[in-house]
Amino acid sequence: MKKKYLSLLAACSFLFAGCSDFLDMNPNGILDEESVSGVEQLDKLVISAYSMLGNDHYDIPFNLWPYGNVRSDDAYKGGRDESDIQDFHFYETSSNITANFGEPDGLWYNCYIAISRANNALRSLNNVSEQDFPNKKIRIGECRFIRGHFYFLLKVLFKSIPYIDETVAIEDYGTISNIALSNDELWQKIADDFKAAYDNLPESQGTDVGRANKYSAAAYLAKTYLYKAYRQDEKHNVTEINAEDLKQVLTFSNEVMSSDYGLEDDFAYNFLPGSYENGKESLFAIQHSTDDGTLYGRLNFSDALNVPMKFSGSCDFQKPSQNLVNAYKTVNGLPEFSDYNKADYNANTDKVDPRLYHTVALPGVPYKYDKKNIFDESWTRNKAVYGLYSSLKENVALNDPSSVLIDPFRANTKNKIVIRYADVVLMRAEALIELDREKEALPLINEIRERAKKSTGLIDYAENVDIALYVDNVNCNWTKPYAREALRWERRLELAMESQRFFDLVRWGIADSVINTFYKEEAPKRTYYEDAHFEKNRAEYVPIPQQQINFSKQVYKQNYGY
Repeated sequence: MKKKYLSLLAACSFLFAGCSDFLDMNPNGILDEESVSGVEQLDKLVISAYSMLGNDHYDIPFNLWPYGNVRSDDAYKGGRDESDIQDFHFYETSSNITANFGEPDGLWYNCYIAISRANNALRSLNNVSEQDFPNKKIRIGECRFIRGHFYFLLKVLFKSIPYIDETVAIEDYGTISNIALSNDELWQKIADDFKAAYDNLPESQGTDVGRANKYSAAAYLAKTYLYKAYRQDEKHNVTEINAEDLKQVLTFSNEVMSSDYGLEDDFAYNFLPGSYENGKESLFAIQHSTDDGTLYGRLNFSDALNVPMKFSGSCDFQKPSQNLVNAYKTVNGLPEFSDYNKADYNANTDKVDPRLYHTVALPGVPYKYDKKNIFDESWTRNKAVYGLYSSLKENVALNDPSSVLIDPFRANTKNKIVIRYADVVLMRAEALIELDREKEALPLINEIRERAKKSTGLIDYAENVDIALYVDNVNCNWTKPYAREALRWERRLELAMESQRFFDLVRWGIADSVINTFYKEEAPKRTYYEDAHFEKNRAEYVPIPQQQINFSKQVYKQNYGY
């Protein structure tokens, strides 16, 4: 458990799951506003805010894999069995979910710790002149970016959250209602944070690659406005798609796409350690390290549960679903939109999109491109319950030096990309389609597919790859409905296992239909889905943690349906 620095939030205490003693270490020094004397200390406050990006825990991960992947049709929970972190099982099956779960409460708590650190830094920065501190504007931009990032996580997960900025006194934190702002107003507040970051940040931070820059903020602005565009009522129904918000998506995606950022030459390069990190596709990434003077290093604990059992210190959580694997099948190079799940993927007869081999560990295939280590069922913890597949993107090769054993767990030092260029391209395509400009979206989607088509250099063992570009009036009829389906499919294939899928489904207003169909089709294979049911107007969001409602003395109101 990380040391908690802010007394105002200490009342919101929570307990981590077992086996976390290795995190129960006191820091050598604690930095707060009162200990900052002089402008030379301001950077330390900003660094303190940055440090929260990696201050998460395997069952309270900031990358939101239990909520963005496991709640969707992309992944099974994994682990020993259904009782292993049972709350995640309940999210997987949309059943027995209550406001008393510890994991969402811990996530809420940690996000607000991060927001408090950003606010602390902003209060101090606002009280110094630019003459005394020349980097004032840049550091303000960074803190607004960090604050916006954590509010974005909270917003997609909980929907109704209190927005607290640096003008709110610490002792008043618990008095700010989580419904003081409407859904649209809250999205706008988050957009305002990213806009302030965009206005203040430079195009490049030079060798400080871990710091946000103007294009990091522009990418997040595009994403925030895309979510804001899909207006929701109190019951989480999508009521309209707002054209003005979509135009903002076009504005800020254009900023990113006019920069020096771009797609990596090979899809795989986004998910490899070492020299591949902080590449041209990575708009913002959480920096990890080892041998840095700390006991274990700055490791990626978000994914510490998600390592296959072949590694010592592994738990085999977050297992790609059969449905996801089937979605990569192609016919004449294009997806099978309607029939993809009628038969399970057969490696001997089916053609597939090459991204499958970069996303899912498949039996009989080299693990992370290492031909000395062939993935098989011995890598799997519970084949009978969760199948044979394992997740690749967050993991590293078996003997890679970036992999670190912290008994009984294993983590790695590979950076974690928060937002990448391909996501921005697809956001722009989505906005164009919903603005009735679907013809302009076609080359953008094809740009993503063209890169995927070329991403075979590390998978020369894969002989069954086949992917084609969309050609209007040749292999498809590029109408708005077809373009929308192609775009949504492309987001799934490109961003699978990156904690996007569930939130995309909610944004589009189709979570209930997609996930209930998934449950029905999975039940014959996995009996724990037999009674699973996604309740529309409820299950789209996580309930506000009861601990937080108690902390606010009932000022916070529970989400609709709970």
